[in-house]
Amino acid sequence: MKFDVIVVGAGLAGLVTTAELADAGKKVLLLDQEPEASLGGQAWWSFGGLFLVDSPEQRRMGIKDSRDLAWQDWLGSAGFDREEDEDYWGKKWAEAYVNFAAGEKREWLTGMGIRFFPVVGWAERGGYTAEGHGNSVPRFHIVWGTGPGLVKPFEERVRKAMENGLVDYRARHRVNELLKENGAVSGVRGDVLELSNAARGEASSREVIGDFEFLSSAVVVTSGGIGGNHELIKKNWPARLGAVPKNMISGVPEHVDGRMLGITEKAGGRIVNRDRMWHYTEGIKNWAPVWPMHGIRILPGPSSLWLDANGNRFPAPNFPGFDTLGTLEAIMKTGYDYSWFILTQKIIEKEFALSGSEQNPDLTGKSIKKVLARVLPGPTAPVKAFMDKGEDFVIANTLPELVEGMNKLTGDPLLKLDHIERQILARDREIENKFTKDLQITAMRGARNYLGDKLIRVAPPHKILDPKMGPLIAVRLNIVSRKTLGGLQTDLSGRVLDSSGHPVPGLYAAGEVSGFGGGGIHGYRSLEGTFVGGCLFTGRQAGRALAKDLGY
Repeated sequence: MKFDVIVVGAGLAGLVTTAELADAGKKVLLLDQEPEASLGGQAWWSFGGLFLVDSPEQRRMGIKDSRDLAWQDWLGSAGFDREEDEDYWGKKWAEAYVNFAAGEKREWLTGMGIRFFPVVGWAERGGYTAEGHGNSVPRFHIVWGTGPGLVKPFEERVRKAMENGLVDYRARHRVNELLKENGAVSGVRGDVLELSNAARGEASSREVIGDFEFLSSAVVVTSGGIGGNHELIKKNWPARLGAVPKNMISGVPEHVDGRMLGITEKAGGRIVNRDRMWHYTEGIKNWAPVWPMHGIRILPGPSSLWLDANGNRFPAPNFPGFDTLGTLEAIMKTGYDYSWFILTQKIIEKEFALSGSEQNPDLTGKSIKKVLARVLPGPTAPVKAFMDKGEDFVIANTLPELVEGMNKLTGDPLLKLDHIERQILARDREIENKFTKDLQITAMRGARNYLGDKLIRVAPPHKILDPKMGPLIAVRLNIVSRKTLGGLQTDLSGRVLDSSGHPVPGLYAAGEVSGFGGGGIHGYRSLEGTFVGGCLFTGRQAGRALAKDLGY
């Protein structure tokens, strides 16, 4: 059987691509190695944050944003420095994406019924100059319904196309080879895996029960990155980030293995920016893991004191929520692969959120009543569960008890009470005035100038050692793997390019496998809200361009 297009990977980028092709009347075969329970891929697990520019939500919060400010921020964060080669198409994709985020992106999504939480989040705050890394203003728009709410309309479009005979979706089909005829990609070959009742995200069987071969006019690879493959992460780890972590937890299921990158490269596609990746520094081990080494990222407000493994406070601007990769570099250059937050009960109840749809049942379940409960005293139920059951948390009424518990947790008495106490007391003395030389305290107060942060995200500045704000809390932070920033180099139509810069006939890519566009739309750093957004944009671009190439 021959199809118009074969899409490899049923994550968000694959669903968007398939939906766009089906809307154009093309017959699509959608393949994925995982069971149908995992339809939607990593996006389903996401917090559902999207990068939007000059949105109604921003304007209602008093935020003045613009396309030019967003592009300035993107360039300052990306740091494109391979513009004649590996960054050539990535930069073009970046500009197109910023224009999309400042233009029709929101209208396109709301037209499918997607709505947004009214308070806009401020991620990756930077802390450098105006032209440096970071978001100058809040731009992180949370989808009402989080990841599942974002996946739903595209899944519905694909399932409708399945009912109409335009889409043939086959789970448990693992592609091993891209077929070529006369230099053009003409289909796929692979293994049929045995049926599996593994739930979403759980490891599924790799037992082979058959094989397959399908032909098509074009193949679109939408298979994701390498976040679940620690061997590949370590192989590509850049020296600029310090030593490779000896211990790392996983922010994505293990089937996010990057295997299609090598398969596509073998068929002539070019991989660029292999050394660019995005891993979080505020990872905690999931007390109820779904996949191996399951890690959850804390989405912190700016007030926690951040210490390295030896108890030294990180210098500016390595504050919570300011510069992910800058802090990752600082951590790895200490010789250890973990760090610490020290905070109070008042800070955790106001500032700790956990990334992921399953850790935000109020937003995921679209419960206004439960969302409003976030303003009540005490941490959210998911955060409280980690405090009670998570192995990375230490809670104590006094600092000596806290430090003793921290050392007991690691089994290595690196932390000295007098050293930590001196730093906290110094920080607490700075709280007594409205002016300070401590840039973290300045940042805390600056954040509260934004109504959204003042209402639900940043605690009133207070002394950490004030007993009325206790108990004291310490959190051991692990490196948690997440995103691949490099990937298959593509032009603005999603066509995969070869080593000479020419399109490989019949071969397209979208989503993380393409570095979210061009083999690296983010450059070195992300502004956040741009990963699921990049899957949306590249899937849309590739689907529409391919439909046009094949003829309506």
